[in-house]
Amino acid sequence: MQLTSTRKRAAAWCLIAALVLLALWLLGPVLTPFVVAAVLAYALTPLVNWLDGLWRGRMPRVLAVLLVEALFILVLISVLLLVVPIFAKELPLLREQLPLLADRIVSHLTPWLAQLGIKVSLKLASVQVFVVKYLNANVEDAIGSVLSSIKLGGSVALAVLGNLILIPVALFFLLKDWDRFIGLLVELVPLRMRAAFDSFMEEADSVLGQYLRGQMLVMGVLAVYFSVALALFGFDLAVPVGVFTGLAFFIPYLGFGMGLTLAILAGVLQFGGLYGVLVVAGVYGAGQLVESIYLTPRLVGERIGLHPLAAIFSLLAFGQLLGFIGVLIALPSSAVLLVGIRRLRARYLLSKLYLE
Repeated sequence: MQLTSTRKRAAAWCLIAALVLLALWLLGPVLTPFVVAAVLAYALTPLVNWLDGLWRGRMPRVLAVLLVEALFILVLISVLLLVVPIFAKELPLLREQLPLLADRIVSHLTPWLAQLGIKVSLKLASVQVFVVKYLNANVEDAIGSVLSSIKLGGSVALAVLGNLILIPVALFFLLKDWDRFIGLLVELVPLRMRAAFDSFMEEADSVLGQYLRGQMLVMGVLAVYFSVALALFGFDLAVPVGVFTGLAFFIPYLGFGMGLTLAILAGVLQFGGLYGVLVVAGVYGAGQLVESIYLTPRLVGERIGLHPLAAIFSLLAFGQLLGFIGVLIALPSSAVLLVGIRRLRARYLLSKLYLE
């Protein structure tokens, strides 16, 4: 009888979980800005509470929320503007040096293929003309293309604009009433499950806090390292490329790839040869090695316990479900899921031991 009741209860919870997942999938585009705002609110609430406690209640919480949110938006805009000087300087260089780079590739590749007995005539002149033509396209054509794209995808542009407006608004209200919202959620938990729920949330909060603090430290150390290392080798764009790479490490694997691509492009276009590629390979290889062997284990810690394959799978899975935002929240969400899996495994082993 007890076993039947347990099975019915488990089936009911599985049905509820399936309905929740279905609702999340159907309402994904609507829920995305609120999910992003909730993640940001969780990360920024300690700073708001610190400001609120610093003045011992003499500063209205609304003012603390406005200060924190304004500071966050300012930092975000500054990070985005780091990419602007990179493209502003490298696109003209790309237009000028593309024919030279293509000729250099042909001059090195053709004799090597001839030694292998492969006779291929590589003529990239037509490709060079095609690419240079479009790189030299006038501004009017570019603006016309952008405008036509906006007309064709007006709904997408409106959705993006709506999210850009909705996320800060939702973030403001979540930061302002975070404790009240959490209290309402806790009240929904049955009293007999309150102890287990509180223990789980405490462990999950500890894991997420450790992840966020450690990740911030890793990003800061790597931003300084890449900027200084590239500057020592004479890179003109050492600071923007280095800072962008360090901050992009918040997106595991993908962030490193974006920074590496920008650095290789900057090195090839500035030095025009193999020197830039070798320097970038050495600097970024050493940085990745130090990050994976020392920084992440020491600063982030092994408490999250995600295997690299599990981390890659979580990035792909969350990216498929939520797009770019899913990639951002993949690892912290997986860390919380891992806490739950650990507890379920411990309970299963305990019950198995009891039955034996």
